Amino acid sequence: MKILVVDDERDVQILFQQRFRKEIRKKELQFVFAFSGEEALEALRNLDHEAVLILSDINMPGMSGLQLLEIIKKDFVAPPPIVMMVTAYGDDENYNTAMQLGADDFLTKPVDFKLLKEKLIQQT
Repeated sequence: MKILVVDDERDVQILFQQRFRKEIRKKELQFVFAFSGEEALEALRNLDHEAVLILSDINMPGMSGLQLLEIIKKDFVAPPPIVMMVTAYGDDENYNTAMQLGADDFLTKPVDFKLLKEKLIQQT
């Protein structure tokens, strides 16, 4: 399964590659990284019709993760990607907005990678 990770913090890429190195090596999971909402949309267009799970930060410069979520749920419907929002701000407002916009899950930072692995494996 391809997983698109969207976060303006570039060190997230290294962190994911370290935490999932075994799954990457076994080709169980494949990660694509985007560092803005705009980059994420471009990546999604290039991953046309592939099974995609999206992990998106909420607070990013430019397009926020919530704006990205809204566009994804409106424009990418066949097949609909699974979208998990990830944020340092696990407040009710962000949670409720994400769920109303169609988020499939909501995780708070720092990410519990053991829990995330379980969730990703359930989706594959």
